[in-house]
Amino acid sequence: MSYDDLKARYDAAGQGHLLKLWPTLSPAEQTALAAQLDNLNIERVNRIYKTAVSSEATTLDPNAPSSTIEPLPKGASDSVGDAAKDKEWRKVGLEAISRGEVGVLLMAGGQGTRLGSSAPKGCYDIGLPSHKSLFQYQAERIARLQTVAENEFDKPAGSVIIPWYVMTSGPTRRETQAFFTQHCYFGLKPENVIFFEQGTLPCLTMEGKVLLDSPSRVAVAPDGNGGLYAATRSPLSSSDKSHTVLSDLAQRKILYIHAYCVDNCLVRVADPIFLGYSISKQADCAAKVVPKTHPTESVGVVAYRDNKPSVVEYSEISKEQAERRDESGELSFRAGNIANHFYTTAYLNSVESFEEELAFHIARKKIPHVDLETGEVIKPSKPNGMKLEMFVFDVFPYTERFAVLEVERKEDFSPLKNAPGTGSDDPETSRRDLITQHKRFLERAGATVKDGVEIEISPLVSYAGEGLESVKGKTFTKSGIVENVEELDVLV
Repeated sequence: MSYDDLKARYDAAGQGHLLKLWPTLSPAEQTALAAQLDNLNIERVNRIYKTAVSSEATTLDPNAPSSTIEPLPKGASDSVGDAAKDKEWRKVGLEAISRGEVGVLLMAGGQGTRLGSSAPKGCYDIGLPSHKSLFQYQAERIARLQTVAENEFDKPAGSVIIPWYVMTSGPTRRETQAFFTQHCYFGLKPENVIFFEQGTLPCLTMEGKVLLDSPSRVAVAPDGNGGLYAATRSPLSSSDKSHTVLSDLAQRKILYIHAYCVDNCLVRVADPIFLGYSISKQADCAAKVVPKTHPTESVGVVAYRDNKPSVVEYSEISKEQAERRDESGELSFRAGNIANHFYTTAYLNSVESFEEELAFHIARKKIPHVDLETGEVIKPSKPNGMKLEMFVFDVFPYTERFAVLEVERKEDFSPLKNAPGTGSDDPETSRRDLITQHKRFLERAGATVKDGVEIEISPLVSYAGEGLESVKGKTFTKSGIVENVEELDVLV
């Protein structure tokens, strides 16, 4: 697009100031800025800004009618723990996996900044005896599940594939791919691991004007984990604009997707029980949740807002609501959101039809930017602009058939959020929770594990406690790492 065309387009959008420093730029800088502006859908940015500001104003208006917030209605949720139901759901989910109908979508755009690491969070070593990273654990769970599905449904070895779609971000893309290459994709076939990138949005002034972070570059920020939906429609490479995550899913005939965040060491990737439950409920979209530990736990809950499924932040629930209990004595608002979701691919394809109605969330930040008069970079001391982001659960209210499965926290959720030594949601608690789970696997199989003994069982040996029948009646007295089931004998 020529300079004149760009100027006309940006002037019409009220963003012509972005070309104010054009005469001062070198030819290379002009080319870079023109390319960025050409690729930016500035009209969409303006729409997002207007919708976000309008939505926030409505939310903050004391005269606006307040939302009605209610717990999940009967029939909208179920929980694991009933052996017969769990077995049936597992069979349905594993059968879908065996037919090649299941894909996995990983949200892995974050860096381990709070953990004292600049590397992608999935590269982090939580201190396990094996020193495996989060990425490796999740890859090995996929590999094991493929094998379990082959064995249980008499499929040839290597024939069951669960494609893994890994959403990175600008800062983590290159390092993530290099990490997978360095570790030979943790035993998975490279053609079944598809990397794609979370989108960005320009940083704006409080009045909606796009900021520059250098005279030749627009200031941008990630568009939140809800950017996942738009990212599935973006080209996977510049050389083939038609190849997207959605087109890849269609080509592979994937019907169901399990989506989750990278920072949960206990995540049951492509969990057949959750998949089977969601498929049995004919859900378009479903959420896996854990019970809140106490009424005031700082976690969003899956509930109904104005008769539509939603995630309600803890700050939006009154003390009375937080403490309310149902007839069984459980907290009424207990469905803690853990960013662990099921979608049909048909539903993922439909998001584009209502995405314009979704209001992005405004985060007011201190954003370094270029002074358009002097060309100097200003580093503000107080918030001067906004970053806009969408959350992955913002689509819930637009779901016709929504379902919720409650699972045990100790089996499914141990997030890695905080620096070592914090005492909660940190590397030490992640390590403890995983090793303790492996002890339960052995005990449920009929073994005894002596106090103080720590046994780490590779996901390649057991996905969720299966395949350990040989340990029945044995007592384990030594700590160690188990990479195949025969190695357990040396720890007796």
